[in-house]
Amino acid sequence: MPQALLQSSLTSLPLLGRGKVRENYAVGEDRILMIASDRLSAFDVIMGEPVPGKGALLTTIALFWFDKLQGIVPNHLTGDDPLSAVTPQEREQVRGRSMLVKRLKPLPVEAVVRGYLAGSGWAEYQKSGSVCGVALPPGLRNADKLPAPIFTPATKAEMGDHDENISFDKMADIIGADLAARVRDVSIQLYQRAADYALTKGIIIADTKFEFGLDADGTLTLMDEVLTPDSSRYWPVESYAPGSNPPSYDKQFVRDWLEQATVDGKPWGKTAPAPALPPEVIARTVQKYEEALQRLTA
Repeated sequence: MPQALLQSSLTSLPLLGRGKVRENYAVGEDRILMIASDRLSAFDVIMGEPVPGKGALLTTIALFWFDKLQGIVPNHLTGDDPLSAVTPQEREQVRGRSMLVKRLKPLPVEAVVRGYLAGSGWAEYQKSGSVCGVALPPGLRNADKLPAPIFTPATKAEMGDHDENISFDKMADIIGADLAARVRDVSIQLYQRAADYALTKGIIIADTKFEFGLDADGTLTLMDEVLTPDSSRYWPVESYAPGSNPPSYDKQFVRDWLEQATVDGKPWGKTAPAPALPPEVIARTVQKYEEALQRLTA
């Protein structure tokens, strides 16, 4: 089992911020060192226990997809070695779990694409017959494949809050109609290419979220993580059956455990602090991430 990194502690670079999983350090004026820790968040709450090796697995999967998706939209990778940005004493905090990326102006929305009806999309469909203002055919079941992928944006929440699904029109109000249309079209292209490839490896990508930024010239650029089990719903083809949640390669395993967890004899209310994850849940989560990577790259 690799040494877990719950939180990095670099002193040679200025810390820009800590997210649920990643930590960003400034490298000069135009680059960022992005470190994927072994933290795990579920229901927008960070678990108290690290998942050893998770940050490295996430980084490997993200780099794999950045390579696969080339040609659709520029991405934030610089091609520079992350180890070159830190002192020799800090390299073990960085090795295998980091990306040295361009510093961008992030768009304040998340670009969510759904190819299947699941999660919050399924919950919304049951109430309204639509998802984020996109009307869907009647009679769909949980986990059904949609007639075509749909774009369902969300606002980015502050730490500890929940992302909020919004309509495309609301997104256009926030970032402008032309940019919103570009983000929507690019996101669906990215999802379709990834989903088609994953299917050849026995994986259904039910949905995913992309993040974008603008460079100094205003060029739309894919950033952050991409198509990892943290940002996507991965289902094994052989277990897929519409009507119920299929077993998955993502952190749904942890979510399912948390749904049954209790604190002081009462169901956990999905607010911090989270219940302690048992060792077997942590080990199973690592196994899920490893299986996803092995399948995708086989």
